[in-house]
Amino acid sequence: MTVRVLVVDDEEDVEVLFRQQFRRDLRAQRFAMEFAGSAAQALTRITDTGEQTLILILSDINMPGMNGLDMLPEVRARRPDVPVIMITAYGDAETRRTALDRGAKGLLTKPIDFGQLRQVIESRLGQTA
Repeated sequence: MTVRVLVVDDEEDVEVLFRQQFRRDLRAQRFAMEFAGSAAQALTRITDTGEQTLILILSDINMPGMNGLDMLPEVRARRPDVPVIMITAYGDAETRRTALDRGAKGLLTKPIDFGQLRQVIESRLGQTA
C-alpha cells in the first residue's frame, strides 16, 4: 500500500520545489506526492484513491476559481479522516482563524519551513504505520 500527500497549488514551480525538498523520501518510496493545480482537481483526486492511502493535504489559499478556503468545507465533508494544512503568503490572524474554522489543522506561511513540514509528514506516517 502506498501512502500519499496531495499538494494543491496553481503555481507550476511548487511541484519542482516539493519534489526537490522530499526527493530522498520519494526515491525511497516512503510516500508519494501528488499535485493538483486547482481546487476542482484536488476534489477529484481525494475521492479517487485506488490502492493509495491519502494521509495529508497541503493547499494554497489563493488560487483562481475556487480558493483553498472555499475548498476546505468540501474536503472535510468528503474526507474527514485526512488533515488539511493551508499554505499562504498572508499569515494574518483573520486568515488563520477562517482556515481553522473551516476545518484546517494548521497554516503554514510562505516561504515554507520544510523542516516543520517534514515533522508533520513524519507524524502522519507514524500514525498510518
